[in-house]
This record gives sequence, C-alpha cells and structure tokens, in this order.
Amino acid sequence: MAGWTGADLRPALGAFLRSCARLDNRADSEALSPRAPWAGLVGDWRAACTAAAMTGDSSEAAQATFEAFFAPVRVIALDEDGEVAGETGLLTGYYEPYVEVRDMAGGEFSQPLRRRPGDMVSVDLGLFESDLAGRRIVGRVNDGSLVRYYNRAEIEADNRGEIFAWGRPIDVFFLQIQGSGRLVDAEGNQTRAAFSAHNGLPYRSIGRELIERGELEAHAASKAGIEAWLMTHGAEATAELFAVNPRYVFFETQELTDPSLGPRGSSGVALTPMASIAVDPAFHAWGVPVWLSADLPDFPAWTGLVVTQDGGGAINGPLRADFFWGWGEAEERRAGTTRSQAQWTVLLPVSVAQRIIDATPPA
Repeated sequence: MAGWTGADLRPALGAFLRSCARLDNRADSEALSPRAPWAGLVGDWRAACTAAAMTGDSSEAAQATFEAFFAPVRVIALDEDGEVAGETGLLTGYYEPYVEVRDMAGGEFSQPLRRRPGDMVSVDLGLFESDLAGRRIVGRVNDGSLVRYYNRAEIEADNRGEIFAWGRPIDVFFLQIQGSGRLVDAEGNQTRAAFSAHNGLPYRSIGRELIERGELEAHAASKAGIEAWLMTHGAEATAELFAVNPRYVFFETQELTDPSLGPRGSSGVALTPMASIAVDPAFHAWGVPVWLSADLPDFPAWTGLVVTQDGGGAINGPLRADFFWGWGEAEERRAGTTRSQAQWTVLLPVSVAQRIIDATPPA
C-alpha cells in the first residue's frame, strides 16, 4: 500500500488498543457487528489485540504487529445488482471545539446547553427484531404510545432538559453539530460537554438554508459567515433560523482527565486525533483499522491508518467517513474544509480475510 512504509502507526495502534478493551467482556462466538458480518467474530480479533498490547513503543514495532496479524482488503461499494457502484467515498472532517461558557445567562452568552430530559426514551430495535440490531429510535411515551420527541423549537420554548451552562448562540449550535466540545469558563477552567442524546429528528443545515434563501453565497456559508449573518439580523432571526434544523443535541459534562484524547465516540472509546473516523454502523463494525488515501487540507495525497470508532447522523453509506482532526484553531479550519474522495483498505485478522477470499468467486 502506497505510503505504508515509513508511516507512523503509533496513534492508530493506541486507538486500536482502546477498541480492543471493549471486547474483554464479549463472547468469542459473538459477531463483531451483526450488521457487518464480513468483520468476523470477536474471537477472530483476540490474537491481534493481544499482540497489539505487547507491542513496543516504536513505529517500527507497530508496523510489524499490523503486518504479522492483519491482511489488507480493498473496500468498494456495490449496487443492488452486485455491480461496482464506487471505488472511493466522501471523506469530511470534524473536530472538538473550544466553547466559552458562563454559569448564568447574560449579554452574548444567551444560548443554553442542556442535559438529556428525563422523559426521553431511546429504543434498541434489535431487542424486538434481530435484523434491526444496532438501530435505535428516540421518542417519548404519550398515553401508552411511543411518539416522536419534541423538535428544537419546542424544546427551547418548553425549557426541556436541565440547563448547565450558557454560551454564544453560534458556538452552541456548532457544538451540537460536532457532538462534543471543551467548555472554558470565565476563569479558564476546562470541562468536556460530551454527547448524551439527540431528539431523533433529522438534521438540516442552516448554512444550506441561507444559501437557498439567497442570503449567503455558497463560499460564505462557513461558521464565520453564518455568525456574521446572525449578528446582523439579531436574536429573533437567529431563533427562527436555528428552528429550521429540528434536531437538538443534549450533553453530559465530564472531567477532562486526559487532554491528549478526544471525546468518547459512538463505540464508547476516546477518539484519537487523525487516527479515528466516524462511519456508518449499518455497514461497518467498531474497532476496525482502515488505511485511507485522500487529499486533506495541508496534507495533499495523505495516507494513514485510522480506526472506526464513531458514527454520525450525516455519515451514511459504505464508503462514507468523517475524519477526527482533534481540537484547536488549525483543526477547526481543517475540519471545515475537509471534503475529499477517499480510497479504503481495511486491515482484517488473517483468518477473517481468508474467509472472504475463500467465499469470493474467481474473476
């Protein structure tokens, strides 16, 4: 694989080990993911996880472990007829923003951050139908029936969910888009606002809304461009624009115990900058190493090893991914401008890769 020799695989090895820890209490006979049977069983990954835990600190040692216990398998997308639908997929980026907050509302700090409401119900459909394993719906109980949860405007109007901090409207809105962030209070102390839940309604881009209205040109629909529009049009127009997006994200606060790691992803492990990606769990299992090739901001023709550790409402499809950059100004800029076609090669335990080869008819 182009770029493999000489690549620093230590961040990906650390990310992979954190995913391995999630397998400790799972049975060997259990599928790594019921929705991605190609990834094999939990037991298929034991030897690779053990070897990774015993690997030395050098990049060369990490490379030797991956080469000894894994086989590379190219990933392509197929259509319903089994024909090749695509050999690359869209890669975007995300980051963990810094968000200034206050304990009380006042001045520019007028938008609340809320905890998950007590009346919200999350249902794992796999408990009722095995072929729906991994799919969830969100709602509330009304007269004994499960119904949709309230939309953004209703949540704000009815003050649903305990308020634990106040931020600038645009910062809180983009915090909800990213799913987590580092909160900075007036004294400079930092805590993490981690994703807790969303209301189950679809996401709609306010930038796209402003473009469609003719309020902004496409090239200006960035965070800075939207913020300038909000400052010009005021609080009432801000609330109206935000309400266009019915999805609302609730948070929980966490201590920033290890500042070198990102928030927990959908897989339950802390994300690693430039070594974790968000994928669609309808097609992928958590904890699988992926060798990506893509043009990234500041890194043209980039290649590197990442691990599937997160998901997202806008990440849909077999070759769709979101690249976790980390935190900071450069990372925010890179995340906002990441839009590339990426080529995928998954690294699978040798036995899993061999089963795929054995089941594939000759060309």
